[in-house]
Amino acid sequence: MLKPLIAAGLLLVATAGSALAQVPPSQVRAANLARMEAERLNGGLSKYFTASCMHRSGGGDCLVDESANGYLFNFLGGAPGWEVNQQPATVQTKILVGPEGNQIKEVIYNGAPQ
Repeated sequence: MLKPLIAAGLLLVATAGSALAQVPPSQVRAANLARMEAERLNGGLSKYFTASCMHRSGGGDCLVDESANGYLFNFLGGAPGWEVNQQPATVQTKILVGPEGNQIKEVIYNGAPQ
């Protein structure tokens, strides 16, 4: 009885690991860099917090384009707790990060939500 349970557990771990492996490391770096840049531009974590999609591996739904030019993120933000407290976003940010995920190529927009 123990062997089938162990086998099922190993299958579950292998499946979870392969799901995580689908996001390239460069995309994870790019999302982290874009999030940190938005936090810096908007006064730091004591004043600003990005949308929850930017806290998912690789930027989740905030990643709007991936090409040879890099990773383009478009996301909302606001005062800490804005999303949890169902308050409107006060900032929208569009950032292009290079294809290696380690360089901000352009801050396309950082202002009132459009």
